[in-house]
Amino acid sequence: MDSQKEITILIPNYRTPDITKICMRLLRKHTDLSRVRVVAIDNDSKDESLAYLRSLKWIDLIERKAEADDTPPRSHSRALDLALQTVDTPYVLSIHTDTFVKRDDWLDVLLAPFKADSNVAGVGSWKLESKTRLEILGRNIEKAWKLALYRLTGIRTFHPIRFDESLHYLRSHCAMYRTDVIRKLGTGFADGNSTAGSVMHRKMVEAGYRMVFLESEQLGQYVDHLNHATMVLNPELGSKQRSIREGHKRIRQKLRGIDAVGLLSDDSLDR
Repeated sequence: MDSQKEITILIPNYRTPDITKICMRLLRKHTDLSRVRVVAIDNDSKDESLAYLRSLKWIDLIERKAEADDTPPRSHSRALDLALQTVDTPYVLSIHTDTFVKRDDWLDVLLAPFKADSNVAGVGSWKLESKTRLEILGRNIEKAWKLALYRLTGIRTFHPIRFDESLHYLRSHCAMYRTDVIRKLGTGFADGNSTAGSVMHRKMVEAGYRMVFLESEQLGQYVDHLNHATMVLNPELGSKQRSIREGHKRIRQKLRGIDAVGLLSDDSLDR
């Protein structure tokens, strides 16, 4: 183990060339590499994003081959577990290629709950969305009336996991864990062949560990998330046409806000 490293950052990649480049350059810009090991896991992309990752000397790259029973969620969680086998730092952090780091102190925000309470096993968020106060108010009103409608009529107009906080788990777009707890419980991101981290989260809670959810308003000051960019940019993965149209609009808006053009032209951030 390299005693100077605190955290291993795991980043699965699949066919998002520009998004991947922006993600890695922002990570490089805002992260002290003396503290972290960065591992990218390519999911058999065979495109420019893989060529780009191969060119980066400051990361470790694992090239995963697709399995016969892969689905988008399975390939993602299996990629994380493939890299997890190599982790020997005290903490491991998963992010997506559409997770964009915004500030130099982003890791300290994630580490703080661990330092404050030795019983904390995981820190992250359920949702990481940039929303105005009006949009947040609208979401809360929607939640209230849908729950009220269900209680009055029994007609379910929502997916239970969306509003039932007891079903929430740390999402892999930005989730940090204690590596020793993962090893102790014999778990991983692909545990139960379910969505990345969901079974692992439940096992940690059942073992008596505390999982800390950071609100979007707090965590969003340090990192941002495009949300489903890989699915939007690769329609063959099964996204609905409406989701693709709305997703492209959301991506364009977000990229304008972070000066994507400038980042994509700054090769110095690759060194």
